[in-house]
Parts: sequence; structure tokens; C-alpha cells
Amino acid sequence: MIIETKKIFKLFVIAGLGSLGIQSCESEANNLGEQFFASGAATGETQSYDVVAYNLNNNDTIQSDASRISQATLGAFAEDNFGMQKSSYVTQLRLSSYNPDFGTNAKVDSVVLELKPIYASDSATTSTDEDYIFTGNVAAKKVVTTYPIQKYGNNKSLTLKVDEVNDFLYSTEKKYYSNQKVALGVNLATVPLNGKVSSVSITSDADSKELLSRTVGVRIPLDAQYFQDKIVNKQGATELKDAASFIRYIKGIRLSVVENDGYIFRFTPNDTSIKMYYTYDTTSNGTTTKTSAVYQFDLGSSNTHFNQIDYNRTSAYSTALANIDATNGDERLYLQGMGGAGAVLRIPATEIQKIKNLYKNENIGILSAKIRLYTDDSVWNKSYAKPSNFLVKYANLNDFLDDVSAMSLSSSYSLVKTSDLTSNPAYYDITITQTLKNIIEKEAENKDLEINVGDYLKSTQGTLLGQKYNTRAYAPQRIVLVGSKTANQNKVKLNIIYAKK
Repeated sequence: MIIETKKIFKLFVIAGLGSLGIQSCESEANNLGEQFFASGAATGETQSYDVVAYNLNNNDTIQSDASRISQATLGAFAEDNFGMQKSSYVTQLRLSSYNPDFGTNAKVDSVVLELKPIYASDSATTSTDEDYIFTGNVAAKKVVTTYPIQKYGNNKSLTLKVDEVNDFLYSTEKKYYSNQKVALGVNLATVPLNGKVSSVSITSDADSKELLSRTVGVRIPLDAQYFQDKIVNKQGATELKDAASFIRYIKGIRLSVVENDGYIFRFTPNDTSIKMYYTYDTTSNGTTTKTSAVYQFDLGSSNTHFNQIDYNRTSAYSTALANIDATNGDERLYLQGMGGAGAVLRIPATEIQKIKNLYKNENIGILSAKIRLYTDDSVWNKSYAKPSNFLVKYANLNDFLDDVSAMSLSSSYSLVKTSDLTSNPAYYDITITQTLKNIIEKEAENKDLEINVGDYLKSTQGTLLGQKYNTRAYAPQRIVLVGSKTANQNKVKLNIIYAKK
């Protein structure tokens, strides 16, 4: 029985471990070949190899237009490793209908910008006013449900500004990067943010009829006179007759925060809207009355929008990025989303040759191959959430790793596994089993790997959409990892598990 198992195992190794080796990479030994270990027909061994790891300077810039930000960011956050990162949001706006008729003697009462931040839906608090009086002296019940905004950074107060943009923003076909600046016009709002979002429901006491319903969001009052002058008083003017004229007339708005330290939050840009509440005269039987109306502006997907991201770097970060050692590696790796730095990982040719010698001389089969990166708890022991995942690709290419291409449909496959991320230090394991096997067994090119903070996006069927479809442009997380040019016992290593006769 042992002889037969050995024969099977030998064929299994020589033919290549194939998809089974990738599919079962979740356990420490990847579950691959467990039968051989259990029967005693094969022995499993582990070995570590050096990896060169160095910082990748992304020049604090990333494409941040609508094609990259299904979620946008807003806010500012500063800490002592990376410095300050501050995100603003720029967008066009359009009329919901052109050549609008606002009626006779139209008068703007109020204008409200509505934002839809990502919030903690499991942390709701509810307040109820049973004696609320609605418009028209209607007895009603008012229920306000409040949720905390999901924040990255410190729980400090922020002040939100909304300003007119004076630069033409072209069309959604134009690429915008996070270092794009825009000229500003008049200020439309400066309001405090309390870090919370709310929904409102008002129902009549008499028949429980819903009188008002507002979905979860933040409502920001804008300058009503601006819209009176620029919109309502322009009724019938050429500026309001078509989209091309309007986006050159009112070019857009920018949302930003006053402070340089607080938190960064995310919101869904295509759900952003501006509502203008106004009245106009209605005459019937010689009697003139004021009629209320609402006009909604379009800030959704038909508009150009992008994140503008500014930095004020610490000397430690600037020094590290100015002195990258691509030959021997760096002491620390500074990884940051939203255009911050990434890292490059290289398995030296000498280490690859050692593994090839094992494969040739001892007939090994690689069961697992993972690059382990530890957080550097000497400088990063913060309570801020660590990145839960990394983007991993071949350097200077837009191709997925062989592992991802082979196993993208497997529910058991994980490109990056982590330890408990609340602990310090924590570690990340990047699975490269198939990639390494192809190098060792098929003489595939030993390509450098590039990692950045972010997650890959998937379709509704669970398949990866492509290398460029990811969250990096709006991932506010950052982390300092132990590099390779160090005596630290937690420096970057390639850990493999292999089996032989």
C-alpha cells in the first residue's frame, strides 16, 4: 500500500500539483498531499528564503475620476508616520430638465446638498417625538434614526466647505488624477459635520399616513441667493437651454474640509444630489397663492467628478521614499491607499536556484509558497484599522498572478491571508504557490511583484472584474511593514512547504 502511494505521489509531483495545490491553500499545509503525510509515504518540510522588498513611490498620485471611484472620499487625517492626507471632492452638476419653467415670481426658499456616506448600520440610535406638529398644524410622530459615519482616523470635529468651481471640467471621458487642482469661486456653505448620518420619518397621528420620509444621509444647506440669481432668475436664458451650455455656465462644486486632521470618510458619489425648494405664484379665480415646488439637480454618473488629494509628509516618510534601495531592499515599507506608496517584492535569483536544486536533486513537490510580511510594531502600533487586503500583481504589468488566474472562481482561494489584525505585530501572507511552481518546474520568468493597499472588485457572480477594478483610489488605510534590509527577525521571507520521498 505504501509502495502504491509512493508511486501515485511521484506521478503527482512530476506532473505538477496543478489546481489542487492552489485550491487548497487555506490551511498551513494547504491540505495538499495530506494523504501522503498521514500514510508516512512522504515527509513535509518547511523552508524560508530571503526576499528583497523595497518601497514603490507612486508620487502621491492616482487616477481618481468616476471610472475609479465607485466610492469617493472626503476629510483629512494626520499621523506621525505618513503625515497628513486630505481629500476633497470635485463634481459637475446638471439640470434635471433643460429650459426649466419655475413659474411666476419664483422664489428660492432653501437649497440642500445631500450626501450619502458609508455608515455603521448596526449602530443605530433612535429618537421619537410623539407630539410633533407637521406643516399645516398636523399632529404627527417624528422618528429620527442616527448612525455613526464609518471613519478612518481620529474622532475629531470637521468643518465642511462647499465652493463653486471656476474651471471647466469637460466630460466623463477625460481622465483626472488626484493631484488635479481647480480654481474656486464663491463659497456656498461652511458647516460643521458631527460625524453622523440620519434618516427621518414623519407619520400622521390621524391615519398613520407617511407625511415625510428622508433616507439616511447628511443634509447641507447651501446659499439660496446663489441659486436664485444663477438659476431661477435665469429662466429662459440660453445658459439653461442645454447641457453643453449649462456645464460651461455653472462649472461645478468642490467639497472639502477646513481642518488638516480629523478623519476620512467614504460616500457614494452617484447618490449625491442638490434639491432646490422654492415657491411660485398660482392664480385661480382672481386669487393668487404661493405654491411650493422642488427642483433636483443631477450630480450622478453623467457628470465628471474626481477626488483631489493633498499631502503634507513627515520627514521619515519623505526620507524613506527619497532613498529607495531597489538592490538590497528597504528597512521599512510604507504602504498607503489613495495614491500613497506601495512596495515591490523580489525573490533573488540565488534563492530561486536553491529551490530549483531541491526540485531537481530531491524530487520535491511544492505544496505551499507564501511571502510573509509583518507590521513594524516599533513604529506602527496604532489603533487605526490595518488594511485587510492588498492588491498584488506583476510589477510594471497589469496581469494577475498565475495563482489568481488559476483560482479566481474558487471560493476557498485567498490571495492574501492575515493574522489577527488587531494584534501588534500582525502579518500578511501572500500566496504565490502556482507562481513559484511555474518558475521552478516550467522555467517561467521570475517577475517582481508589486503590492498596494486595496481590494479587487468582483462582479455579482463573484468573478474578478479586472486588474484595474479595485478600491485603491478610495482606500484610506495605511501600514508600515518590516522590509528586508534589516536585522529584524520579522523581515520579509518566502516560506514554502514541500514534500519529497
